[in-house]
Amino acid sequence: MKRFPPALALSLLAFASTAQAADPNLGRNLAATCANCHGTNGHAVKGAGMDSLAGANKAKMLQKLADYRSGDKPATVMHQITKGYSEAQLDLIATYYAAQK
Repeated sequence: MKRFPPALALSLLAFASTAQAADPNLGRNLAATCANCHGTNGHAVKGAGMDSLAGANKAKMLQKLADYRSGDKPATVMHQITKGYSEAQLDLIATYYAAQK
């Protein structure tokens, strides 16, 4: 088997990295998992006892998520859910909800 010339190998690597560019809908897709409790696009059902996330302040939302993750904020399931996401994923989710009207 012949070896790839270095220039060909580098161009293949460059192509592979651009082919796996970030999904522009990733924040929305990750946030969809929150819909069961917090409503579609973060619009909770009034009177259901859940916070609406749509239009919430991103920094405050990230702080709440960090507090759930650390156990500083009591929760039934949020402390477990937040541990299932990376910091970058939580940031995408918060960004998505902050942009909702």
